[in-house]
Amino acid sequence: MKLLIVSGLSGSGKSIALDTLEDCGYFCIDNLPVTLLEDFINHVMLADQHTYAKTAIGIDARNQSASLANFTESLEMIRDKQIDCEIIYMQAEETTLLKRYSETRRRHPLTDFNVPLREALAIEKEMLTPVARHASVVIDTSRTHYHQLRELIRDQIGERDASHISLQFQSFGFKHGVPLDADFVFDARSLPNPFWIPELRGLTGKDQRVIDFLCRQELVAELFNDITGFLERWIPRFEAEGRSYLTVAIGCTGGQHRSVYLVEALARHFKGPLFNVISRHRELQ
Repeated sequence: MKLLIVSGLSGSGKSIALDTLEDCGYFCIDNLPVTLLEDFINHVMLADQHTYAKTAIGIDARNQSASLANFTESLEMIRDKQIDCEIIYMQAEETTLLKRYSETRRRHPLTDFNVPLREALAIEKEMLTPVARHASVVIDTSRTHYHQLRELIRDQIGERDASHISLQFQSFGFKHGVPLDADFVFDARSLPNPFWIPELRGLTGKDQRVIDFLCRQELVAELFNDITGFLERWIPRFEAEGRSYLTVAIGCTGGQHRSVYLVEALARHFKGPLFNVISRHRELQ
């Protein structure tokens, strides 16, 4: 049996994630109190293992803080019953969450006359710490729109081959910030930059002329070989520890050329029967 617990900050996209998982065949429940988890496991999931073979539950700050503080004990109870349980934790930058609430004019569940939105976000983050520390995968949605998030959930969680680790390679530009959900970050800014070649400046690392240019650079090959060697050595260790997801971010200055090229090359290198491989280009989206 498979149980996904979807949690995270209000406004980060949890409802979209649950809707997408429902489309992928999961039985989904939003805002289940932590105190009812054990009853749900015993009297619903285990009582009808066919119907609830794939279940996703949303747990967030609408729970009482005392219940969230006991989340570790609830998680141990679930795993003691031999249920395959993973935690998906969703977050976004504070400025992004403030903008989303401003645009939708929805009320944050922790705000009232004495608690403004910014303070509510800080309280919520603290409340959810017991859940976040157990996260199998962290998804940052600061620069992800509706359709991109649905695609990411389908590829990385909803329809992946559960017998293999899911590898996500993501390109980004350092001038726009480092992805908050990356497990490893590699810096490609020391490599020769196609941006300074006028005829390549408007292209990306997916275009053949940029690919040809970077293929000729010894430093590019050296960094590629170093990254692949590192991952080939350590991915089996992560799998042995039960990790299901691994996000590798490659950054250059603007996220257009070098990082894009390396992500595409890494995705091709690792694509095969041993891994579920996903490639994303944050700045191109």
